[in-house]
Amino acid sequence: MTSPDSPPLFSLRSIAVPAFGPALLFCIGEGAILPVVALSARGLGASVAVAALIVTLIGLGSWFFNLPASLITLKFGERWSIVGAAAAGALALVGAGLSSVIPHGLWLLAVAMVVVGMAASVFSLARQKYLTEAVPVEFRARALSTLGGVSRIGIFIGPFLGAAVMQFAGIGGAYWVGVVAMAAAAVLSVTIPDLVAAPGAAGGAAGPEPTLRGMAVSHAGVFLTAGAGIMLLSALRASRQVVIPLWADHLGMDATQASLIYGLSGAIDMLVFYPAGKLMDRKGRQWVAVPSTLIMGTALLLIPISASFTGLLLAALLIGFGNGISSGLIMTLGADFSPDRGRGQFLGLWRFIADAGSTGGPVLLSGVTALASLGAGVSATGVLGFAAAAVFAVALPRIKHRRNY
Repeated sequence: MTSPDSPPLFSLRSIAVPAFGPALLFCIGEGAILPVVALSARGLGASVAVAALIVTLIGLGSWFFNLPASLITLKFGERWSIVGAAAAGALALVGAGLSSVIPHGLWLLAVAMVVVGMAASVFSLARQKYLTEAVPVEFRARALSTLGGVSRIGIFIGPFLGAAVMQFAGIGGAYWVGVVAMAAAAVLSVTIPDLVAAPGAAGGAAGPEPTLRGMAVSHAGVFLTAGAGIMLLSALRASRQVVIPLWADHLGMDATQASLIYGLSGAIDMLVFYPAGKLMDRKGRQWVAVPSTLIMGTALLLIPISASFTGLLLAALLIGFGNGISSGLIMTLGADFSPDRGRGQFLGLWRFIADAGSTGGPVLLSGVTALASLGAGVSATGVLGFAAAAVFAVALPRIKHRRNY
């Protein structure tokens, strides 16, 4: 029983709509368009290579905009940055939806994908900073794991909604689903009240805000140790999205079989995020960081020796479990290491490092495959999991909720 002067008990359920509703809607919008961007580009006359590049522009836009995103969040605040990012994403998808009916539509589609990536960068950083400062530290991992899980659920739901609308509106229907979802995210964000920050979360000594360069120098030790771990984890995550369909094709499976394996792996991924967050809050971040990377690394090493649908399915399910329990891990570690003053700048740098790994993982897979074989490329990405586990075992703080860095 609490005393009259004690603060009310915190509940994630009490902030569910303002904290997670906009993220779910934004990611539904992203998920709706991801399967059709390459097809749209091909329909506009792009080669296969150019179509693949246009899809990649989403990730590149997000990666390179992480640092400006931190400055935007600092200037406009978390709430209005979230609103603006969702609105910008909706407008970009309007352009993408119109690209098939205007001259030089391929260029418009390319620009739209860059803007979607930039909007996603601002949206994600502002939402992470928002929750970091609004949620008590003892609930932090659960909140950020839930944010990661909700985002994955949105990406999972989006393609099904897009497919349903495309039955009536053609390929452009997926973009209009994205427009509606992102516009709804913006409206929900602007109409809900601001969350109340946890006591002491945004405090700090008075003075000018740190610069990005100053933050990089003052926290170089964190970026070079724990940052290396999250870069390896991001590379592992991005590679696994490519590995499963490629190995399915290598085994001669058709698109339906490959999609079934990928979908079941994603379903496992979405089921375990909250228990993992609770474990991180109660036992510490290492209890998830090390096992998750070891599990994904082991699963990837098993893929080259799988020779059947069942073998690949079991390995994919193991990857889904490992990835699912790591949901929100990168955001949680970023929140843990971030200082109260200059948090936005720190998180911008943190996300830049993570996105560098997301870009580098598939590049490593492609390079080793080109030099040796697909099996060697998959094995090389699996080794990243063991490297990440080693980094996390050494670099992460061992004391529960320790925040003196």
